[in-house]
Amino acid sequence: MGKMHDTEMSLEGLVDPLSVLSRFDDHDYTLEGFLDRRVARQPSAIAIEFENHRWSYIEFSELVSRWVAWLDQHHVQEGDRVAVISTNHPHTIAALFAVARMGAILVPFNPEYSQSELRHVLAHAEVKGIIVSPEKLGMASDALHAEARSAWMAILGDALDEELDALTPCNLPPRATPESVCLIIYTSGTTGFPKGVMHSQRGFLLAAEISVARLWLQPDERVMCVMPMFHINAIMYSVGGALACGGTLILVRRFSATLFWKIAASARATQVNLVAAAGSILAQRPRDEFKPHHIKKVFLTPLTRLVVEVFQNEFGVPVLVESYGMTEIPGLIGNPFEGPRKMGAMGLLGKHPDRRIDRPQVRIVDEQDRDVVPGVAGELLVKTPTIMAGYYKDPAQTQASFLDGWFRTGDLVKRADDGFFYFVERKKDIIRRRGENISSSEIERVISSYPGIREVAAIGVPSELGEEDILAALVTEEGRSIDVKELAVWMRGRLADMKIPRYFVVVPEIPRTPTHKPAKHYLKQCPDVLNSAVDVQPGITGLS
Repeated sequence: MGKMHDTEMSLEGLVDPLSVLSRFDDHDYTLEGFLDRRVARQPSAIAIEFENHRWSYIEFSELVSRWVAWLDQHHVQEGDRVAVISTNHPHTIAALFAVARMGAILVPFNPEYSQSELRHVLAHAEVKGIIVSPEKLGMASDALHAEARSAWMAILGDALDEELDALTPCNLPPRATPESVCLIIYTSGTTGFPKGVMHSQRGFLLAAEISVARLWLQPDERVMCVMPMFHINAIMYSVGGALACGGTLILVRRFSATLFWKIAASARATQVNLVAAAGSILAQRPRDEFKPHHIKKVFLTPLTRLVVEVFQNEFGVPVLVESYGMTEIPGLIGNPFEGPRKMGAMGLLGKHPDRRIDRPQVRIVDEQDRDVVPGVAGELLVKTPTIMAGYYKDPAQTQASFLDGWFRTGDLVKRADDGFFYFVERKKDIIRRRGENISSSEIERVISSYPGIREVAAIGVPSELGEEDILAALVTEEGRSIDVKELAVWMRGRLADMKIPRYFVVVPEIPRTPTHKPAKHYLKQCPDVLNSAVDVQPGITGLS
């Protein structure tokens, strides 16, 4: 691990995070108050750019007020849920601020949900209405019909734009408080259907302001948002961070590796948040797609040596920031922008630049919930001001997720003597083999360094000896073939024999959850994966 080989970005000439936020008068931690302070300070500055359209801060505020009028006409009340089923669109952001002003709740769904998934989340959220892109209208209508539910539809397009433009901006009496839930994000989890993570207006804005500190976002920052807004990476870090620093959000409908650098160059983007899959794809794309750009900072987790080397040496991005977070606890831990940044480390405890805001606290505990010493792995427990307000309509799961007020992440981590945290494994992803707990991430890390391997997921599969054997699902680089028996021999000496997978299978891709995490439960449930796997145990002496 160790310190990354960063092309260090000097802090000279940069405005520190507290000063960036202090340019605006204090707000009351409602989204309405937050936006009002930015409009008062810089009404003509550009808040959002989307394709060929621009909105200044005051124009965006007026759009929000027209949305309030539209939603009021459609009888949206305090606590109602309004869904979004669409790729990224400015109306999603305006609707978020509008429903928050009304004390209602925005629920952005993954537009790539299957019909059954969409039916489930629509029924669970009991939405009052749906903001939907034209191509998803049929799917949304079918899901509502199947559940015998009714909801109004706002179809994104020229007709809705004209309808909104014709409305007089509406200023209703305040209905919301800082503790009002404004957002429900459905997380995939590792099994079963998603859970609805509720976030308050205060929590949302604290996460946005912490993003300013994490990346030293500047008053003239141009934040490009390519990740989908049904995930906190986009809606809290990109959207929230861009508006918190008073910069400009460059909103892109969806991530396109082919067009990424062209869009970044033409939009003069200075910062972007990505997920690991997007970074890896960009690192392996043809270089003739690359364009000279202005991006200085990329937020991307987890980092690999390949991504770091390509982004810094070939793409000329000085700073890459790796961090840790969950939908339930955004903005918790990250590598500090000002350094040191250590590849493979979750980072240090994040903090709001304003010392008046409570600092996050963590514990690392063993299986008996006793605190462990530095260097010993244990489950991460958290208290943080950005913590979720609970799981929607699931008080039992909410209660089970806390221990005496501490949120149980389900993640095993270690804390080094210098305060840096290191991820070990999802607690439930531990493979139990021959009486021992084995970290699947450790196996994946070793296999990933083998030539020709693009991606790997290690899972536990039933063993005739009881407990589990290990299966490694491999995605190879284009045009490469892998002799899995040679790979198994190569792993000896790099891992203990008991950690070497018994089964290997080459797959076209690793299935992903809506938040781009490996969907290992799908691999475990797919009979073709195990049936197609090569059992290397008979041919490798000493393997078990």
